[in-house]
Formats: sequence, structure tokens, C-alpha cells
Amino acid sequence: MAEKALAGVKVVAFIQGITGPITTSTLAAYGAEVVRIETQTRLEWHRQAGPFIGNISQPDRATPYLFVNAGQMGVTLNLKKPRAMDVMRRIIRWADVVVENFSGATMKSMGLGYEDLRQIRPDIIMLSAAIFGQTGPMAEVRGYGGTLTALTGMAGVTGFADQLPQFPGFAITDFIAPRGNVLAIVSALDYRRRTGKGQYIDAAQAESAFPLLTPVVLQYQANGVEAERMGNRSTCAAPHGVYKCKGTDRWCTITVFNDQQWRGFCQAIGSPDWCRSERFATLLGRLHSIDELDRLVEEWTMQRTPEEVMDLLQAAGVPAGVVQGGQDLDGDPHLRHRQFYWKLEDHEFGAFTYMGMPAKLSRTPYEMRRAPRLGEHNEQFYIGVLGMSDEEFVSYMAEGVFE
Repeated sequence: MAEKALAGVKVVAFIQGITGPITTSTLAAYGAEVVRIETQTRLEWHRQAGPFIGNISQPDRATPYLFVNAGQMGVTLNLKKPRAMDVMRRIIRWADVVVENFSGATMKSMGLGYEDLRQIRPDIIMLSAAIFGQTGPMAEVRGYGGTLTALTGMAGVTGFADQLPQFPGFAITDFIAPRGNVLAIVSALDYRRRTGKGQYIDAAQAESAFPLLTPVVLQYQANGVEAERMGNRSTCAAPHGVYKCKGTDRWCTITVFNDQQWRGFCQAIGSPDWCRSERFATLLGRLHSIDELDRLVEEWTMQRTPEEVMDLLQAAGVPAGVVQGGQDLDGDPHLRHRQFYWKLEDHEFGAFTYMGMPAKLSRTPYEMRRAPRLGEHNEQFYIGVLGMSDEEFVSYMAEGVFE
């Protein structure tokens, strides 16, 4: 296989949750050597969260952890032990990049802030991916992606008009921020290649998500009007929604933005009489009569499977898509054709399927590797990579440094 795009880049990760691990596992997929630092004395919460493979509640079987930590080496280091910082200094001298996603001043309090690391390696690159960044009144506030869906405005516009604000189903900001983090790290590596200088990257997860609410901000700035919850409807398309189809809990989305799509929609469903009504002749008319329009559309979709609805409408040039569940996504023929899923073996519990990267590089293809077991690479990394002697390794181990 061709050399990876980030081959030779060495990364140390002090991470938890989703944002940090996705950032570093992405770097690993494209060739970086990523070492994740953990401790047995305080397990990362994702190692304690189910579902567990085989319903066996063990840290190495936690699927939320496995899913976001692919490709990384796993080592343990108990920084509360007196000699642990000696080991940490050796790790930092080895590294090109340090990634952490704790709250504001956490790394500084451990003696591992950017200025501390520069004393060990002057050209180090460090990325801090805190929820609110490193400056400002909320810099030291702890939080999670679920909290951010509210603070960034998403929950305020999610749900139906007669409902309370709704979370969008999962911590969506955790999956957005890593893309910007990776870009910033690659940019800093290029800068160091040209200048020999490292730098500090202050990445605020909240600020990666605010652009998703740009229409909400613009509406308020332009007209002083707050956006309202509209469920699945839109102010610029009709029909625009999720429609019940044949089968149990089966649905299909349909979106009609313009008159050409409306004509294609009408033709695809057999041009019933109501399609020729003047009430539906224009977008404004369809929006004004949206309740009746949705009812009529759903009368048609309920007679067909979501796949039939999607195929018929897409063939007519109308945007439509099946509302897929886990089983649908797992068997999606397009994703399988593009080899998006990677089934990787673990000698302890067998195969586990990882999702791949969204971008394929023609000359430097990425590669997925399984997530590490807790402390799995201690000997390989500390002796084989850092060059510790067997005696040193055993001495540190006896003192609990590798707990």
C-alpha cells in the first residue's frame, strides 16, 4: 500500500468523549502515529458506556469507545505518580502534535499547558478542543455536545411548533468539530515545515457549530424576528417533510423547491386531479395550503414502500430519500460499494465494524485499524518506540506509573 498522507507525524492524545477521539482517529487513518494516554485509575466514561459487545460489561468491549478510537495506540500513564512526569517529558520530546479536549485550564493545572510543552519541545504543535475555547467568561465551564445543541441554538429550532425545544437526537457538535480540528493541525504542520515553528491551536467546539444556525442569526439581524420551530416544514419548499409509507414505522422524505420539481412530482404520482388545483399551482399557494397538501401527499406515500417512493420521485427529478434506520444503514448498497465499512478482527471478541473516512485520496489511501485495548501498547510504545530499557520499564511499572 502507498505511503499515507500523514506518515511520520507523531501525535499524543489526552482525549475523552467524541470530539477528541474522532480528531485523532482521523489523523491515524491518514497515516499519523497516534498514542492515546489513559489511566486505569480513572476510566474514560466512553469505556463505561454500553452497548457492550456480547453484553459483557468490560472497558475493552464498550462500543462507543471502539467506534471513535480506531487506529490509535493505547498506553496507560498515571500522572499522579511522582515519576510519571519523567515519562511524559520523553513522550513530548517524541511527539509532533499534542491534542487535548478537556475544559479550559485542565492541562495547565497538570503542568502540561502549551508553554510547559514548549520548554520540552520548542516546535511542538498543540490543539486544545475545549467546549468554549481557552478564553472568555465560559472558558473553564465544563460541558458536553448535548449541552451545546442547546447553547448553539439547535434545540430552539428543532421540533414542532406545539412542542418544547428538542435535541436533534445526538451530540451533533461532537461530530462537526473534529473536521475543523484536523484541518487546523494539518495547516500547523505545513507552517512548521516552512518555518520550523510550532504553534498553539485554540479550537472552540461551540464555534464550529454556530454556522449551522446562520439562517437563524441572519433572520434576527435583518428583521429582529426569532426563528420558530417548524417541524419538518420549510418556508421555501412545499411539499417538504417526512411522510408515512407502507410498512411498520417506514417513512420517506420529499422536498419540492420549484415549479419544475412540482411538475415532476405530479407526473410521478400519476397526475391526480388535486395536482391541477390552483391552490397548488405556485409555491406560495402550496405553503398557504400546506396542511391539506401534506395530507394528500401522505395518502399516496402510504400505499408504497419508502424505497418505491424514493425511486419514483428521484427518477422524476424530485429530491426524496428513505428515512433509514440502523439496519438500513448497515446494509446500504452504496456505502458497501464504496467500502465505507471496515470489519476488523479483535482476538478477544471477534469482528467489529468501523465506519471509514469521508474522503478518499487517490495517491495516499487511508486505512482503518481497530481501537486499542486499555494499555495494550505499553510495552511496544515505551520500550520499542521511546527506547526505555527493560529495567526502566519494570521499575516504572513497579511504582504504578503505568496504571
